Amino acid sequence: MTNRSRQPAEVHLFRVDEDPDDRLDAYLADRLRLSRSRVAELVGSGLVQLNGSPTRKSQRLRAGDQVEVTVPAPPPTAVIPEAIPIEVVYEDEHLAVVDKAAGLVVHPAVGHRSGTLVNALLHRLGGLSSVGEPDRPGIVHRLDKDTSGLMVVARTDETHRELTRAIGRREIRRVYLAAAWGHVQEDEFDVDQPIARDPKQRQRMAVVSTGRPSLTHFRRLERWRAADLLAVRLHTGRTHQIRVHLRSLGHPVVGDPIYAPRWQKGLLGAGGRWADEFDRRAGRLFLHAARLAFLHPATGEEMSFTSPLPEPLQGAVEWARGTGADSGGAV
Repeated sequence: MTNRSRQPAEVHLFRVDEDPDDRLDAYLADRLRLSRSRVAELVGSGLVQLNGSPTRKSQRLRAGDQVEVTVPAPPPTAVIPEAIPIEVVYEDEHLAVVDKAAGLVVHPAVGHRSGTLVNALLHRLGGLSSVGEPDRPGIVHRLDKDTSGLMVVARTDETHRELTRAIGRREIRRVYLAAAWGHVQEDEFDVDQPIARDPKQRQRMAVVSTGRPSLTHFRRLERWRAADLLAVRLHTGRTHQIRVHLRSLGHPVVGDPIYAPRWQKGLLGAGGRWADEFDRRAGRLFLHAARLAFLHPATGEEMSFTSPLPEPLQGAVEWARGTGADSGGAV
């Protein structure tokens, strides 16, 4: 069973207005919302031209360069609709907003060919946009498997493109709630550090000088005995961005199995006992997409959605407050 029919190839033309010193594959991945491996395939197939000539994926771009990309029509996807319970908080003919549960993979991939949010959305909505990769219909931005909260998905190709452009222009507001171990130094601050695949552990990401530009804004809401509650706003959308930036500060996200396994065990005395209990009560990665706001691509209407902390995270917060906490404001 398929969810899209054969469509014509798309041709994209880009003129580099500034001197980004970006690699070609990184530049196109950002603008086309494709993976860098997919861009590399297009380059290798001769479907990308720089100033009228074939090029390399690692080519550095300069102001005035012109890039032409031909993206073949994706083959019909074999993603099968599945009756998986999901919470759709808004839907119309153009898009839908979903409150994703923790533990739900967003789209099919190696090891998760079924049982994903995309399978559920195809069953619930009947169809999604065909922009992007075949196994990711409708997916404009993603949440990690263990992250809960709000996502917008596209039902039409034009909506998908407009939302992608809005993300690129930083016009979609995405605010997360995160609990971080220890105490950050300032109540409000930015982390502007590039992110790439960790050269030593390829299954994870890291702050790498040659990585893609990544900007995250943090604001402390509450200070607990051995952790802080933070409101986090994404300005870019790299893989594991919040988790990597907090780990780089030495304050990883509570319950993070990749970047902070058993981190609280390094705390001594009462702080360590508090952290053990808080970690037990949270029971999962403490990262939740709590607010999503954007202009509707078709109507121009201001769309704004909020999602409260789910259990068991909310219960862990109430316990932490009972042990003494200082409020820093609303999200």
